[in-house]
Amino acid sequence: MNEYLVVVHRDITSKNPKPTAEQMQMAMKPYQEWIASIAAQDKLVAPPKRWDVGGRVIKGMKSMAKVSEGPLATDSLSIGGLFLVKADDYKEAVKLAKACPIIQYGAIVEVREAIPPVQ
Repeated sequence: MNEYLVVVHRDITSKNPKPTAEQMQMAMKPYQEWIASIAAQDKLVAPPKRWDVGGRVIKGMKSMAKVSEGPLATDSLSIGGLFLVKADDYKEAVKLAKACPIIQYGAIVEVREAIPPVQ
């Protein structure tokens, strides 16, 4: 069984974010139930954490590095949450991720396979 990173991307920087604060409130209970269902299948490796909507972005090398405040956002999307799941393959990991209830409000869910470290 392999591990997969599930990343929930959502708009947290624009004037009219999607999902809206109200939609996020409505999605919270179904989101928690979705995570609980993954855990009940013994597929949850690392549970989701709450993330600061700010953050710091570092670009450049060493003493020339520029540090800016705020999340790294592309087209107003930033990371809204992430966690690890176990699955036999990408197909199963994607099936778990497709059930994320926040997708219906405009969030995007990304799945990446974890590559074991080289020994």
